[in-house]
Amino acid sequence: MKTPYLIRSLEPVLERAAKDFPAVVLTGPRQSGKTTLLKHLFGKTHRHVSLELPDVRAAALADPRGFLAVHPPPVIFDEIQYCPDLLMYVKEVIDAHRSRRGQYLLTGSQNMLLLERVTESLAGRAAILRLLPLSFRETLGTPEALMPWENHKRRRTVHLSIESLWDQLLRGSYPELAVEPERGFRLWHGSYMQTYIERDVRLARQIGDLAVFQNFLRSLAARSGQLINLSDISRDLGAAVNTLKIWLSVLEASHQVVVLRPYFANVGKRLVKTPKVYFTDTGTLCYLSGLKDPDHAAAGPLAGAIFETAVLTEIIKTFVHRGDEPEVYFWRTSTGSEVDFIVQVEGRLIPIEVKLSATLHPSMAGSIVAFQKDIGAKADSGFVIHPGDNRLPLSARVMGIPFSEW
Repeated sequence: MKTPYLIRSLEPVLERAAKDFPAVVLTGPRQSGKTTLLKHLFGKTHRHVSLELPDVRAAALADPRGFLAVHPPPVIFDEIQYCPDLLMYVKEVIDAHRSRRGQYLLTGSQNMLLLERVTESLAGRAAILRLLPLSFRETLGTPEALMPWENHKRRRTVHLSIESLWDQLLRGSYPELAVEPERGFRLWHGSYMQTYIERDVRLARQIGDLAVFQNFLRSLAARSGQLINLSDISRDLGAAVNTLKIWLSVLEASHQVVVLRPYFANVGKRLVKTPKVYFTDTGTLCYLSGLKDPDHAAAGPLAGAIFETAVLTEIIKTFVHRGDEPEVYFWRTSTGSEVDFIVQVEGRLIPIEVKLSATLHPSMAGSIVAFQKDIGAKADSGFVIHPGDNRLPLSARVMGIPFSEW
């Protein structure tokens, strides 16, 4: 039986890039669907070569020019991070035929050294795009790359019950789990994390004790959505703060976490400067937190952090999957006034609060109203996102909307 294909909102951006550039580099976390997407769009025109295979990689390293002659463009080279030296020879071929577009489509499952090598070798010759796990709209077959503050008339509302919502949050948004609903998600995530650690983390060569690194992952999961204090984690794990900083940068560069930084503005208030950390997949967060069923996840102490993660990752995926770089922050003053997310769009600041209650009340808009007052003209209308079904104005410039419209 053929595995169903889910349409990705990055598709038109990827096709446009292949028409405009000699090479396209598609990065993103392992298993986010990069190879499937490229084969779907370019499988009839481009041959496919995986550099993850040891014999293929050895051939590429031993004789790069000969390897490229055997695999001429148009070609897809998967997992280019295993053979970054090949990029210099790809540049050589591109420069010999500069007018050709879409010659090389390259994928890489981690960013740590890859983008640096791409910048060195293919500057001006390659478009760099990212593919993250599925958005909720992609999962449900409506891959619109829109946000509520954009064109409402073009957005289609998808009904999503609270039970269905938490089931999806627990499973996460990786394509394999989406197209195989009967697959055991706990076993999948366990295998995924082991593969990630053994391949991508070891490749970074920044990790000493892998057991302590795994404990670091669980510590971050327990603190998801909170101000992150690496000194506290350092004491708990017995690892140096500088080591934890390196590990956090590895997780961020390999698309496993998002480090959310505070928004600063000169408003005469003391603002918190410590960042927050969120995982890029709710299923990863739930797995590392030991959650096994939707009811436990929805009623447990991490429910708020899980739902916040879902809202944040939808924002990030929407921007990333249309080829844009998201500018997302949080707002928190020393007196405790806080807005979960601040999205900067063309000079506007859009405040967003996330609430677990499906029953809306005007008081939920309080922190957004305070932010709008402090920031002034730059602050745009805001949104309170909740898991229910109702859409309701909570103040003159704050709208409560269900996650299904997000």
